[in-house]
Amino acid sequence: MDGYISYAQATAGQAEALETAIPRIEAQVRALAADDALTDVGPLFLGIGASLAATAPAVWHLRERGITAWRLDAGDTPLPLATGAHPVIGVSQSGRSSETIAALNTIPSSLRYGVVNTVPSPLSELATRLVGLGTIPDSYASTIGYTATVVAVSMLAEAWAGGDIDPAWRDFAALFRETEDMLAPQIDRAAALVASAPSLDFVGAGPSTGSAEAGALLFREVARIPASAMGTRQYLHGSMESAGEGAHVLFGGDREHRVARTLSDAGHRVVLVTTDDVDGAEHLETVRLPRSSATARAVLEALFLQGLVARVADVRGVDIEEFVFHNDDTKVDATVESGVAQ
Repeated sequence: MDGYISYAQATAGQAEALETAIPRIEAQVRALAADDALTDVGPLFLGIGASLAATAPAVWHLRERGITAWRLDAGDTPLPLATGAHPVIGVSQSGRSSETIAALNTIPSSLRYGVVNTVPSPLSELATRLVGLGTIPDSYASTIGYTATVVAVSMLAEAWAGGDIDPAWRDFAALFRETEDMLAPQIDRAAALVASAPSLDFVGAGPSTGSAEAGALLFREVARIPASAMGTRQYLHGSMESAGEGAHVLFGGDREHRVARTLSDAGHRVVLVTTDDVDGAEHLETVRLPRSSATARAVLEALFLQGLVARVADVRGVDIEEFVFHNDDTKVDATVESGVAQ
């Protein structure tokens, strides 16, 4: 665990870390815009694991603005990448994700962008244009690294093709702190409902799809509970049929409200995370988030997930800092110099 801080330390200092990181990130994004690096040609976000999940709200925002954009699992495509003239934004909190580095290295240097926490790192050296989060100390199961990445890719999406960065980011740390206090009792109630579940489904719509993915990953990593993630519509097309004894965490609006009610009325345990006023019920715990932009809401959804998984791990007697399996080929050596494809 060298180079990492504890999960408790990372979450306790997260608001302060975001308060420091947000203006640093904004300055870099504005510099890229001033350099005409955020063109009318939409980007492809490239990542794996939590880094890939973090890009979902940015892609949604760009598409909502009519800009072609998508995200790609770096380990799920043949190389070299076939992306045409689209800029490719490699996202890796450590800057050492082997799959992302290998894929980014197959495209022309002029199209290589990066969003990285650790600088210098192999990915930061490979990217021609870079947004660095500031080498923020992070936990092994990423917390602040994840939320700061969501901020960075969201600001890129907002500024892309002549767009404007949402000024609300400048006061976001204060909103984050308020939400921390507001969520504490809600997290306790949600944990009491789902802690004994043998499995979990995480379901989200649109920009919250990434929160569902991040939630499933966190619960597998931190609480060691089998978990899956799906978009709402995908969930409704058959996957919902095997609700079983597991619990369900839903993110979203009207459609997710109805799914939550359908599941809870059938006796299934449900946590609904929403910005709307929705009453709870037997088997249904409603978690209310403050209203914000879709991109900012993804950070608040992550805040809830981080608190929930820590509480569930504690109830189940799982040590957050201990991982069961360690693979030696998912990260490259930090001292390795990456080759450059021209």
